[in-house]
Amino acid sequence: MTPLYLVTPIAARDIDSIWSYITQDNYAAAERVEEAIYAAFALLGENPRMGTKRRRDSMRFWPVSQFPNYIVVYIPDPAPIQIVAVVHGKRHIGRVLGSR
Repeated sequence: MTPLYLVTPIAARDIDSIWSYITQDNYAAAERVEEAIYAAFALLGENPRMGTKRRRDSMRFWPVSQFPNYIVVYIPDPAPIQIVAVVHGKRHIGRVLGSR
């Protein structure tokens, strides 16, 4: 069976950083956020056009449903979708992506 999504090494580091930051205060909350992020990946893998295009390139953006401060950045084509980043919405996403 073909996977629905592929997480890039940079996006995996984003998830690790988010988890590490939250777990400093609340381990259970960090687990819930991580689970919601992966649930968003699966949803987007099944529905790759759900995200919003903000640029002229092929990247799309989707807020994590339970934790909308976190934005999933992904490329829908070709299947499986490629998860490029997971960033906090208060960060300047263009700068974050441009520095990578």
